[in-house]
Amino acid sequence: MKLSFEGFVFSGETRQLLRGDVEVHVSPKAFDLLRMLIEARPKALSKNELTERLWPSTFVGDANLSVLVAEIRAALGDSARTPRFIRTVQRYGYAFCGRMQAKTASSASLRRSLTCWLVSGAERTPLATGVTIIGRDPVASVWLDLPGVSRQHARIVVTAGRVTVADLESKNGTYVRGRRIDSIVNVGDGDEIRVGPVAFTLRILSAIEATQTG
Repeated sequence: MKLSFEGFVFSGETRQLLRGDVEVHVSPKAFDLLRMLIEARPKALSKNELTERLWPSTFVGDANLSVLVAEIRAALGDSARTPRFIRTVQRYGYAFCGRMQAKTASSASLRRSLTCWLVSGAERTPLATGVTIIGRDPVASVWLDLPGVSRQHARIVVTAGRVTVADLESKNGTYVRGRRIDSIVNVGDGDEIRVGPVAFTLRILSAIEATQTG
């Protein structure tokens, strides 16, 4: 799902929120909440439903949800009093109220197809197009059950012609080319990506493909 609204692009496949060509950082939970509201638009979702989906089998207060809504509004430059995107439904929940349109190409284009993998010692881990989460969580795309690795430690995004790495607020940090990163970083073939105690080398093969859309 890739949708645009008033200067922003929301991509569910790559888990990216863009303002023009610049990525807007939001936490993983805030991104999931925004996805839920966009998918349900214009329907309002109750606080109970949102809380149960974001924190299944976990008791949390309404304040946790309010913090995520405030984070999304800050990222979008939205206002609770005069909302353009996130509308508060008093004593019930929230709804997405922005004007959306599908993001499509209208003519033939060229796309750079990337084949990527991570190398660590003798192990090779392929990276699919889209989002790869590295962490100690057993459901992470690349599972590292090691001390020093956070449950959701780092995110790698592979798109047409580009690979980026971002730290997910991990305790011990994510390092690219020997430096700790605090924003989204472009990476290339041969770059070292260190997640906790594990160092990976990114390898990339690329090819040009013709595409026809619209």
